[in-house]
Amino acid sequence: MQLIYFNQVFQKNLKILLTFLQTWYDLLFSNYSRVLEEDAIVPKSVNYHFTRKCNYECGFCFHTAKTSYLLELEDAKVGLRLLKDAGMEKINFSGGEPFLINRGEHLGKMVQFCKEDLGLPSVSIVSNGSLIHEKWFKKYGRFVDILAVSCDSFHEETNKAIGRGQGQKSHLDKLHKVRNWCLQYDVLFKINTVVNTYNYDEDMSEEIERLNPIRWKVFQCLLIDGENAGETALRNAEQFYIEDNMFDKFIESHQHVKCLVPESNKHMQNSYLILDEYMRFLDCTRGGKEPSKSILDVGVNNALKFSGFDEAMFKKRGGFYKWSKADSALSW
Repeated sequence: MQLIYFNQVFQKNLKILLTFLQTWYDLLFSNYSRVLEEDAIVPKSVNYHFTRKCNYECGFCFHTAKTSYLLELEDAKVGLRLLKDAGMEKINFSGGEPFLINRGEHLGKMVQFCKEDLGLPSVSIVSNGSLIHEKWFKKYGRFVDILAVSCDSFHEETNKAIGRGQGQKSHLDKLHKVRNWCLQYDVLFKINTVVNTYNYDEDMSEEIERLNPIRWKVFQCLLIDGENAGETALRNAEQFYIEDNMFDKFIESHQHVKCLVPESNKHMQNSYLILDEYMRFLDCTRGGKEPSKSILDVGVNNALKFSGFDEAMFKKRGGFYKWSKADSALSW
């Protein structure tokens, strides 16, 4: 009789204990899952450097022609869809020079895919502008929200000294042509400038205001080991590098330019999600570029763990902005 009573008490207490443990486990697991979810990176804005090849030889370039690899278009589309499914809203195509491959056709097919098939809110391009032609705008302009052209000086000799030029062609003449095509074909126009030893004391205010880009992104010359610094680098950007105070002086002298968006090395280095030609995220936190595995092999979320992305700095530097043509009627 006592044994039966003992078993009943034991089973009752065991049931209470198991219920308690299950409740505790559920609470712990839900909190852990919520923390993981909160910490997970959502790749809202991705920079896809699909080629390293370029027709210019900018001395401070931090994404050099270390390979000539080009992912097949259909494989690139698979990766772009994976990024969209993971939360990407903005894709920026860069290089190298993105218009170099097949006279811009490879790029054109990707921007068309991103707009028509993926329905991305924002598709942008960064180019040196030299290989862009009006017929490309006629065919693909409607799929592009923003086109940024790099220009580091409004003196042709300075651009050539930096390496931003090809033969006798005028970089500045092409800059103005591209700007006019952007206006004609409803593409938002942007200018990127790298402040370095050759241009830190140049006053660009008047020319920038005349061109009237939606944004003038101004970067401090950045040294990246293995790219433009160190023994294995294809460039030596030491001669172009400027200290923070020189960059700050340039920004101060152009503070009145309304479209100015300054970006020091502190704000730039880890605040971009950079995808290379193999669709690998590049971690720049240690001063070089350490690649993850390709998103085509391990998926976006697994690759993102090795991206070194600083989302807080991305937000602080103004990474979120009106980045779609749908917002072009709004005040920039």
